[in-house]
Amino acid sequence: MRTLLDTNILIHREASKVVHKDIGRLFYWLDKLGYEKCVHPLSLGEIRKHKDPSVVASFDIKMQNYHELRTQAPDNPIIQALRANFDTNANDAIDTSLLKEVLAGRVDLLITEDRKIHTKAQHLGIAERVFTIDAFLEKVTAENPALADYKVLSVKKVYFGDIDINDPFFDSFKQDYPGFERWFARKSDEIAYICKADTGHVLAFLYVKPEGADENYSDIVPGFNPKKRLKIGTFKVISNGYKLGERFLKIIFDNALRYNVEEIYVTIFDRSEDQERLIYLLEDWGFQRHGVKRSAAGEEVVLVRDFSQRADRANPCLTYPFFSRKSRKFIVSIYPEYHTELFPDSILKTESPVDFIENRPNRNAISKVFISRSYEKGLKPGDVVVFYRTAAEKGRAYYTSVTSTIGVVQNIHTGILSLGKFIELCRKRSVFSDQELKAHWDWNSGNRPFVVNFAYVHSFPKRLNLKNLLDLSIIEKAPRGFDRLTDEAFMRLLEHSQTDKRLLAD
Repeated sequence: MRTLLDTNILIHREASKVVHKDIGRLFYWLDKLGYEKCVHPLSLGEIRKHKDPSVVASFDIKMQNYHELRTQAPDNPIIQALRANFDTNANDAIDTSLLKEVLAGRVDLLITEDRKIHTKAQHLGIAERVFTIDAFLEKVTAENPALADYKVLSVKKVYFGDIDINDPFFDSFKQDYPGFERWFARKSDEIAYICKADTGHVLAFLYVKPEGADENYSDIVPGFNPKKRLKIGTFKVISNGYKLGERFLKIIFDNALRYNVEEIYVTIFDRSEDQERLIYLLEDWGFQRHGVKRSAAGEEVVLVRDFSQRADRANPCLTYPFFSRKSRKFIVSIYPEYHTELFPDSILKTESPVDFIENRPNRNAISKVFISRSYEKGLKPGDVVVFYRTAAEKGRAYYTSVTSTIGVVQNIHTGILSLGKFIELCRKRSVFSDQELKAHWDWNSGNRPFVVNFAYVHSFPKRLNLKNLLDLSIIEKAPRGFDRLTDEAFMRLLEHSQTDKRLLAD
């Protein structure tokens, strides 16, 4: 496989001062799988103009590790139209030239963190061959689970005082914030969320703090109005293909509900691609740029997330975890062997948590994939889905089938034309391996499966079994495919499941 690497990825790889662990993992996989690492001549020109001489020198020494493209594909009418519509400067033109090599088939894929390049790839119809680092890592770990060099362990709550601040994970904080080590030491008796690899190294870290309406925000411009807020004090995730960023976002939103806040905010530098990637993730889930925070460390971007009870049905991520009471409601069955793999937070008391360590993307992700051949295919964004876990292997459905989870539809893909497209849509967020996805695709050529992307919202505190559902007139029979629920039945389900009614909007 010929893999073209964007300029900034090459620069970070050869930088002498900062170690980007996600870049290291990217190159680990490229080397492990024998991918040819290609560099575009225009990228070489950019690198040789870099302001850090050590980067230029390092790259010149290591040039033999890369294959320089000797020729460039000619501009065709599609590329010419893209340049006319999107390119406004020299950098844009270089980005289009990289994409041109993918479109022409001279390279198999492109790896870049540049969002404008990904937008262009969508317009060219080659998005499935243009990857972020995280998306590429998801792809290769899913395709080669036996080659993964470590497993991600579950997220844990620990005291600051029990965390090794000398782990290289924290080096970027020490560089960005003078006095970080003193601040960390003063927090010794406070709780943080942490995730480690089985090597013991930290992969993700989160500290959140509730703040009252009387908090002093004099260092933030423009100022904040008095409100109850949740501050994301420290947040960092290393890209590794396991969707840890979404897992930690879920923890942030859970804490916002717990403390009944009106807003969530975070201050973050935008100096590095790691930080920009985190900003993009937060913006995807409804955070908006408010202003800046000025301190001795410099000027940080301030991102704010409105946490009032409202629901954007067109894009549920923007108002997650709230869902609209006006949305259509469905109930759908899911087999036990897939249930807790997809919903680790909805684990039943009869299952062992040890069997569900969060070391797969589908377990960590908020956005998940459900595969169906249901007669009902007319789902749309904002629809609410109740997942019904079917009977245990040795149990009667009347007592062991239960409603466990609420999700909200993000989008749906029907009429999928090829196995390759089906696998591409499912791979990152479903419970199935590529071979299992192929089996689902081939099972009935006259009724190919369709794909529902949805956001996992809530695990019912109390599970209602089939007997309860029938007795309460929530359903008339066990669900087959996506069955509609009336508004009244859905509200009875929430009531008897002891659901937090604050999740309901509108």
